[in-house]
Amino acid sequence: MELENIVANTVYLKAREGGADSNKGKSKKWRKILQFPHISQCIDLKNKIDVKYSYVVDQQPIGRLLFRQFCENAEPEYHRYNIFLDSIERYEVESDENRMEVAQTIYQKYLDREANEAVDVLNAEIVDHCKEKLATGNKELFVECITAVKSFLAGEPFHQFENSMYFHRYLQWKWLESQPITYKTFRMYRVLGKGGFGEVCACQVRATGKMYACKKLEKKRIKKRKGEAMVLIEKQILQKINSRFVVSLAYAYETKDALCLVLTIMNGGDLKFHIYNMGGEPGFDIHRSRFYAAEVLCGLEHLHVQGIVYRDCKPENILLDDHGHVRISDLGLAVEIPEGEMVRGRVGTVGYMAPEVIDNEKYTFSPDWFSFGCLIYEMIEGQAPFRARKEKVKREEVDRRVKDDQEKYSHKFNEEAKSLCQQLLKKSPKQRLGCRCGRMGAREVKHHEFFKCLNWKRLEAGMWDPPFIPDPHAVYAKDVLDIEQFSTVKGVNLDATDDTFYSKFNTGSVSIPWQQEMIETECFKELNVFGPNNTPTIDLIIDAIPEPEKKGCFPFRRKKKQSARMRPVPISEQYLQQGSTYREEAQTW
Repeated sequence: MELENIVANTVYLKAREGGADSNKGKSKKWRKILQFPHISQCIDLKNKIDVKYSYVVDQQPIGRLLFRQFCENAEPEYHRYNIFLDSIERYEVESDENRMEVAQTIYQKYLDREANEAVDVLNAEIVDHCKEKLATGNKELFVECITAVKSFLAGEPFHQFENSMYFHRYLQWKWLESQPITYKTFRMYRVLGKGGFGEVCACQVRATGKMYACKKLEKKRIKKRKGEAMVLIEKQILQKINSRFVVSLAYAYETKDALCLVLTIMNGGDLKFHIYNMGGEPGFDIHRSRFYAAEVLCGLEHLHVQGIVYRDCKPENILLDDHGHVRISDLGLAVEIPEGEMVRGRVGTVGYMAPEVIDNEKYTFSPDWFSFGCLIYEMIEGQAPFRARKEKVKREEVDRRVKDDQEKYSHKFNEEAKSLCQQLLKKSPKQRLGCRCGRMGAREVKHHEFFKCLNWKRLEAGMWDPPFIPDPHAVYAKDVLDIEQFSTVKGVNLDATDDTFYSKFNTGSVSIPWQQEMIETECFKELNVFGPNNTPTIDLIIDAIPEPEKKGCFPFRRKKKQSARMRPVPISEQYLQQGSTYREEAQTW
């Protein structure tokens, strides 16, 4: 039995390392899987997707790279503006002591009218305003500059990009992104744990070698427990989120028996495991607790700004990645609150639920700040505030303690940590830290003395070094045989009436994570190739004539058919004219 676990772990670790060959876990047929269609097959996508600078360049990772390529090769002036924007991005995450010096450099190089690389789309008022505040080293010093430059790039430069082969390549990537996803898209590895409706397994995308966690939701179990709405809400919320501090949804698909959510894999285990199973005495030092608290705070901030209350913040749901950063996971109890409204629901985990949740009162985001206080307390104390670990006590008693008892603080807390927990664990939401500003409550919490030593911009950019890095050769999960198996669901039949629900769930790739996967695994770099001297490749020539078949010496031998993807299809005259225009432009670049 022990052998089964060793084999499962060995195969899983091998996959994580990228396998034995040079393909880094990619299938041998990965280029065929990701072969671009002929542009005529996807040109019509332009009428179905958002084609604005604010979306294509600011939000789409591949759109941003292709726009940058266009600017660099077609218009050096536009490229200079992009480099200027990059320098401001670096300025914003610069350490406090260096920021003033970097601000001076940016001003002298790009804003001074006499400079060779001056950005000439900024008016004198914006430049003077920056000059006045240079000495402050304020993180938002160049905000007006960013707005003005992006406003310019969103005009004529973006219009030129739309008519270029680079935008057509973007459409090809969007076509690949929209292809159906099935169980054949992935390789499955060992079970990592179990959720409410099924197992969570490690999996790997065959085309790219990227590892994920696949949360399988058994169809019959969902139907028996009437969990359709809950499952769909979790999927829709995950799809909206794009934060380095919350697990992301990359794919949603179905098999004959299950609905599958493919999520960010977190190989470092959960905080509960690390609080109680690593080292001697339970708990972390103040420095480590502060780091995890700050990253969770950024995750809660992202959710709240989107109008989402999490409702299940506890150590088991905070997971570590390979590098030691943490993310919020398991959004099964999360709910979206429309602006100006409140919700009611006695949901959460005993001992972490706020008093207003226990009393079934209406609330907005206040329960998350109470459970966040419980999380910080437990990380430092090595024990939850209202229930000792493995203490056998009835739910009613724990609820009474949460509502009536004052938590106790040991020598492990410094004054700032104690003050923060006391303010987050206030029984009344009106007095609780973070509850006075609605969706913006995280700003209030960030300003507490406990976090004063942090540079939030650097932390939000993932540039703050984690205090602990998980062992890359360890599997931070229970043994395969120790993970309890689900019983068979009996007396439930799936029928055609369930198909509407499945179709809402089965939406395939999620845009931003999919594009990030292509970039991270270097598929973008290897496939995004153009012709000599930045000319279109054959798949980008709209009115391309299919290559004639080569006649060989052996006419009886079976001929290879041209891939259906590469076959040009008839399109409108408007696009034909556009194709010839950008071929002419390409020759002048």
